[in-house]
Amino acid sequence: MIPSFLTSRRRARFQVPAPLMLLIGMFTLHTGSALAVTAFEHAGPATVTWLRLGWAALLLTMLGGRSLWRAVRAATRRELGAVVILGTASAGMMLFYSEATARIELGTATAIEFLGTLVVAVAAMRRRRELVWILAAVVGVVCLTRPWQGELDLVGVAFALAGAVCVVGYIILTQKVGAGFGAMHGLTLSMIVGTVVTAPLGAPGAIADPNLELIGFTLLIALLFPMVPFLLEMVALQRMGRTAYSTFSSLEPAVALVMGMIVIGQAPVTVQLVGMGLVVVAGLGAARGDRGPGPALPEKKVVRLRHARTGSGVEEGAHRPRTPFPEPERAGGRGQGHGPVPELF
Repeated sequence: MIPSFLTSRRRARFQVPAPLMLLIGMFTLHTGSALAVTAFEHAGPATVTWLRLGWAALLLTMLGGRSLWRAVRAATRRELGAVVILGTASAGMMLFYSEATARIELGTATAIEFLGTLVVAVAAMRRRRELVWILAAVVGVVCLTRPWQGELDLVGVAFALAGAVCVVGYIILTQKVGAGFGAMHGLTLSMIVGTVVTAPLGAPGAIADPNLELIGFTLLIALLFPMVPFLLEMVALQRMGRTAYSTFSSLEPAVALVMGMIVIGQAPVTVQLVGMGLVVVAGLGAARGDRGPGPALPEKKVVRLRHARTGSGVEEGAHRPRTPFPEPERAGGRGQGHGPVPELF
């Protein structure tokens, strides 16, 4: 008992602060997104996205090992159905975002996608005055896209809006998957589903014109996004309060703008900086409006009645690891959700 206590104290002493992990994850994610834009010169966004998802699914499956397949066999049809829908939403989120960033600036695409998060957040709080944050974000997006100049890429904006819709589905569905699977398992299965869903769009380009340099490059991008940031977020969610997590997550559009400027030279003009400021303020305002207690991702206990051989009616390992996906009523996803969200099932 004493050695375990000392071990835990040593771990706590050298523990990386959760906000720092979250910020590192954001910069890693948008570094990967910016590098993916450079890969679009050699293959289409769908092909690059499929390769990234495939690498992530393969690496996570190797890490999951036999326990992953045991979790799949033990899952109910409803749990498997939820992970299929969540994987589809995740794939759509990444694919539409890639298509958007191939046409419009990285920061602008992220800000538009962030609208989906704000809609869920404000709707969950059920207070009309919170609509001001959505209005502020919309004005910010208008400043970012500058439609009055006549150079607005409507297709790129449409893809970003489709990504925002997928974000809404992602936030709502994370609770279903998080309730039935462990941390690595939920993330791995969603990546596998995403790879299968995007295969008809992305695989033909990779097979018809195989490029070993591109395949290796997408492995690097897959580590930067989605693997490393999702895993860092997974740990940070277990240590942060809901409001703190949502507040830091509101900085994501600004981080995307910075990385777009540094990695691929997408320099914003003054009005775009003002627009980005409005989007970030909207996210911060919605986060502060939700002051629910407790961690962003509390520990769950999942009880099953499938293994009668245990004698207690509780599945072996019923005290499962925490889910990588923030619960909708606790935090948002990719995620920044706030407050309770409606049940779809």
